[in-house]
Amino acid sequence: MATETIFSKIIRKEIPSDILYQDELVTAFTDINPALPTHILIVPNEHIPTSSDVTAAHEAAMGRMHTVARKLAEQAGIAKDGYRLIINCGEHGRQEVMHIHMHLLGGADVGPMLVRQKAV
Repeated sequence: MATETIFSKIIRKEIPSDILYQDELVTAFTDINPALPTHILIVPNEHIPTSSDVTAAHEAAMGRMHTVARKLAEQAGIAKDGYRLIINCGEHGRQEVMHIHMHLLGGADVGPMLVRQKAV
């Protein structure tokens, strides 16, 4: 798996992006193709391809992703009404960029968790 992703370039500020938060562990920026009025991506600065690749050494960054999500939800004014956090993993999880990332979605009803499909 490649260790260089579009997110790596955003973290290093090589690609213009609307960075909302950055520290030594994580970077958060507005999604370029938002699904809801608030759609922010929160990524660890270290390249970790998927949730399946997370180890104990990554716990600080994974925890920081959640505390940053809470802070950004409050700043965006969506904390009171609620929001959704999503981390997709792998092909069947519909992960598009192989650099673990959390979607912070809100500002409107996010809809049902899943559309149920019949087993094949």
